[in-house]
Amino acid sequence: MPALTFYDMKIAVPTRDGVIDDHFGHCAYYTIFEIENNEIVATSRLESPQGCGCKSGIAADMESMGISVMLAGNMGEGAKNKLESHNIKVVRGCRGNIEMVVRAYLIGLIKDSGEGCSHHECHSHE
Repeated sequence: MPALTFYDMKIAVPTRDGVIDDHFGHCAYYTIFEIENNEIVATSRLESPQGCGCKSGIAADMESMGISVMLAGNMGEGAKNKLESHNIKVVRGCRGNIEMVVRAYLIGLIKDSGEGCSHHECHSHE
């Protein structure tokens, strides 16, 4: 009988050059981490849609893929609300190497900064 999995989830990370992109909606791509038993077991790449992420269908696509967490650098409230409406927990304020951030999140060292995007183009997000 296979062992029961303690912690199964998929985590999306907006990525550019191996680090977290500071603005999720304009990242080069998303790295998807598959987690089993609180360990990274696989990674894959999801191409970023053209234009602003919160106005694309990326949140629905991620939800259908089973993604439940987004570890992001910065994002506006509209984008955060869109992801959360698709059952994706948003953790803002992440910086650095994507794998190191995911590992830190898995052991409880990463928490949401509570700070939204302050870029001028984010003000029109709903």
